[in-house]
Amino acid sequence: MSKLRLSIAIGDYDRNRALLDGRVQIDGVDPIFMALSPEEMFFRAFRHQDFDISEVSFASQLVSMAQDRSQYQALPIFLSRAFRHSSIYIRTDKGIESPADLRGRSIGIAEYQLSANVWARALLEDEYGVRPAEIRWVRGGMNTAGRPEKLKVELPPEIRIDNAPDDRSLDDLLSAGEIDGFIGPRSLRCFDDGHPKVARLFGNGVEVASAYWRKTGIFPIMHLLGVRRELFEAHPFLGGALMKAFTRSKQFAEEMLSDTSATKVTMPFVEDHLAEARRLMGRDFWSYGVAGNEKTIKAFLDHHHRQGLSSRRIALDELFPARVRESYSL
Repeated sequence: MSKLRLSIAIGDYDRNRALLDGRVQIDGVDPIFMALSPEEMFFRAFRHQDFDISEVSFASQLVSMAQDRSQYQALPIFLSRAFRHSSIYIRTDKGIESPADLRGRSIGIAEYQLSANVWARALLEDEYGVRPAEIRWVRGGMNTAGRPEKLKVELPPEIRIDNAPDDRSLDDLLSAGEIDGFIGPRSLRCFDDGHPKVARLFGNGVEVASAYWRKTGIFPIMHLLGVRRELFEAHPFLGGALMKAFTRSKQFAEEMLSDTSATKVTMPFVEDHLAEARRLMGRDFWSYGVAGNEKTIKAFLDHHHRQGLSSRRIALDELFPARVRESYSL
């Protein structure tokens, strides 16, 4: 019997590399892999449904579901996770000394719906009492002017979002001091270039993120894997096959990271960082599947709704189908 020939768009991460190079096969699938940036994948998937299987933004997936126009079935394969304390940038000459000082400030964002921004707003509200409605948001392209929203969102009236000028990027505005800060999954060029008046709000990012983990047990999820709904329904084996293959590929990455004979990452002290992460979060700190991730998933579903991105709260059971929430064991 012939295999399904499917296009698959995913990021070029260590946890995906065994799939991309063929060491791990997907049962019943003949894949056409494309290693793309998140911005390209998400825009093409949500705007045009270009791929049979695609890495998808957690936040945009919920937006599409709440609007009853979701084209992809999400699977609990968490291809990107990150603590977002390090995603909040400020002008150091604006009197911003603590998160509370963000009230009333103008903060740049590429899109309100970005998962990184949902998590950043969540921690600002939960940990520091700063609500999204207390900030003036300025939306625009990060390093180039202009950026269309992947999906149109209707936000509550108390959320104020102004568009950046058509010919100005957020990098331009932050460099010139015309906005007070920026929140996003990538740093702006001015920060990367060492602008003397641009810094992270939390200079001790690892320390505050570690304390956040100890307090909440939440390791934020950014990206899921999505399968075209008609494919998922027509081929019931796909969900289990993808869960199996992506989990095995991640195991390859974890095994290689633990092998200190020759460092697999171009960075010193990798073994020390790995040991510290395991002491803090346990050995399986980047798990796939619903089990063990319920608290993180539900926190995101709650904040997504509270921040006005979903008109109704999406339930966990609606997000992930029953047949991928359980697996066999020996």
